[in-house]
Amino acid sequence: MSSDPWGRVDEQGNVYVRTAEGGERLVGSWQAGSPDEALAYFERKFQGLEAEVGLLEHRVRKTDLAAKEAQVALDHLREQVVDAHAVGDLDSLVKRLDSLGGEIETRQTERKAARAKAQQETRTAKEALVAEAEQLAESTQWREAGDRLRALVDNWKALPRLDRKSDDELWHRFSHARSVFSKHRKAHFAALDAEREQARVVKEKLVAEAEALSDSTEWGATAAAYRDLMARWKAAGRAQRDAEEELWARFRGAQDVFFQARSATFSERDAEQTENQHLKEALLVEAEAILPITDLKAAKAALRDVNERWEAIGHVPREARPKLDARLNAVERAIRDAEEAEWQRSNPEARARAAGMTGLLQSAVDKLQADLDKARAAGNASRVAKLESELAGRQALLEQAQKSLEEFSG
Repeated sequence: MSSDPWGRVDEQGNVYVRTAEGGERLVGSWQAGSPDEALAYFERKFQGLEAEVGLLEHRVRKTDLAAKEAQVALDHLREQVVDAHAVGDLDSLVKRLDSLGGEIETRQTERKAARAKAQQETRTAKEALVAEAEQLAESTQWREAGDRLRALVDNWKALPRLDRKSDDELWHRFSHARSVFSKHRKAHFAALDAEREQARVVKEKLVAEAEALSDSTEWGATAAAYRDLMARWKAAGRAQRDAEEELWARFRGAQDVFFQARSATFSERDAEQTENQHLKEALLVEAEAILPITDLKAAKAALRDVNERWEAIGHVPREARPKLDARLNAVERAIRDAEEAEWQRSNPEARARAAGMTGLLQSAVDKLQADLDKARAAGNASRVAKLESELAGRQALLEQAQKSLEEFSG
């Protein structure tokens, strides 16, 4: 007969394992070799079970194995251990499985609590989005509020779903707020379009009056009439851009026809026209003093005042006019360019795109830097070289994006 601390083989070749209670249990028989070989065989079977227990412990403690899957594996392994045909400290394996079962239950409880917490956080986040959307629904800052509502939609999509009833209720409120804003914005621009259409109708009538006067030879009365038409033009408001430009060209053209005819008729009044030239030259000095532009609003107001007085002065000698007009046009062009630049700097859509691209590139650079630090720490030379090349490229793009973004703050 042969034995070890956890089992024995009797003279008939029966193999027994000792239990924790001090008894023993028949686990098999061995007829093919020596008792020591029999014990070694059944001890190896115990070692296999012990390895499986160790593997399950590792999966439960070191991986994201689902609690339900872990419990099924544990129950199956427990059945194998309890009735195992093996020689070894089976009771210790059972105790390890019992302990592991407690860990699984604890983890399941923790995960359930974590899911509940995540759901509450999601609910809180979505309620905050809904509250902000409902506040924005009454805003009249059409561009800014519209951009923000679009951003809120992206934020909503990035959040997990709640239970169907709660998620549907919150989404209904969120969607309703967006619809209210869109309805108000549509009504606003419809009213604005109506105002511009009314301005177009008024200005078409003014153009017709201006064109009817263009061949008049009542120089004083007609010039006064044109000044009155100009005042009514300014009071009418602006039409749509294309219509405004076309109507203004006709209006200004009609004036030009009249004043050119008057100039031709009064060509003998060179002295008066020379005085007009001097007055316009003085106005040009005043207009050119507007530059460089430091206050766009004040510059536009000053130029409007110059233009009004310019028009009131009347014609100058024909040969002087191109140079004078060119100087005034240069000031007008500088103000238009400044106005366009100001609009570009304040364009929230372009600013948002530039900021978004800068953020994405900064995140990419940060990640590449972190990966590079890890590769250096690990001594991975080939990966270090690759990451350094990628990082240099992304940093160059980031610098370009940052310069573009800085232009909006200029």
